[in-house]
Amino acid sequence: MRHRNLLKILSICSSVDFNGDEFKASVYEFMANGNLDKWLHQVGVGDHEPPEKHKNLKLIQRLDISIDVASALEYLHCGCESTIIHGDLKPSNVLLDDEMTAHIGDFGLAKIISTILSNMAQGPSNSVAIRGTIGYVAPEYGMDDMPSTLGDVYSFGILLLEMFTSKKPTNDMFKDHLNMHIFVKNALPERVMEIVDPYILLEHKTTRWLNDCMVSILRIGVACSMESPRDRLEMGSVISELHKIKNTYMNAG
Repeated sequence: MRHRNLLKILSICSSVDFNGDEFKASVYEFMANGNLDKWLHQVGVGDHEPPEKHKNLKLIQRLDISIDVASALEYLHCGCESTIIHGDLKPSNVLLDDEMTAHIGDFGLAKIISTILSNMAQGPSNSVAIRGTIGYVAPEYGMDDMPSTLGDVYSFGILLLEMFTSKKPTNDMFKDHLNMHIFVKNALPERVMEIVDPYILLEHKTTRWLNDCMVSILRIGVACSMESPRDRLEMGSVISELHKIKNTYMNAG
C-alpha cells in the first residue's frame, strides 16, 4: 500500500532494550506536528494564555485534513488489490507532517475483506469483529455485524463533526439519547453557528458564506454517521463534496 495520506513504514526491527528485554518495533516516518487530537483538544493551555500559545487549526487546514483523511480511506476501500478496512479511525490516529498534511496511522485493527470472507466461509468460529474506539466505532459492530467499509465511513463522519465543533463524541453532555450525530443534526441549519468551534469564529466574522460553509461540512458528517450503514455516503462522494466546499471557501475568502 502506498498513498501520500497513509503513514509510511520505514522498517521493522527486533532487538533488546536497556533492561535486556526483547522487543519488536515498527519504524514509521516522523510526523513533526503530532496527531490531530492534540491540535483539537489542547491540554495545559489556559484561557488566560495569549492567543499565540494556542495551536489552533485554521478553517482551510481543517478542510485540507478532512480531504486528506477521506482520500486515504477511499484508497484503502477502492484503490488496493483487496478492500481494506482501517477499523479504528479517530483523531489520535491522524498524524500531521511539517506541512500539516494528514496521514492515517495505526493499522492494528485493519482487516482485509477478502481474508474475512475466506475465514467466514470456513465456519462461524472465526472471529472477525472490529472493536474500534468508543464514540467512533459504528453501532452495527456492537451487534456483531461483519466489518465493512461503511464502518470506516461512520468513524470518519464522527471525526469530521469533532473537527468542526471541537467536541469529543465521549463528551459528558452526550448521554441518554443524545450523541454527537443527533447534537449536530438538531442544530442544522439555523443554529449551526452556535455549535461550531469558537476558534473558527475568531478567525472569520460570521457571514452568510461562512454559515453556508459550516452547514455543508457538518451535513457531510451527519450523512456519514447515519445509524444505518446503507444510509451513509461513500468516500468518493465525500471527497467530491469536500472539494466543492473548499473551492467555494477559497473563492469567497
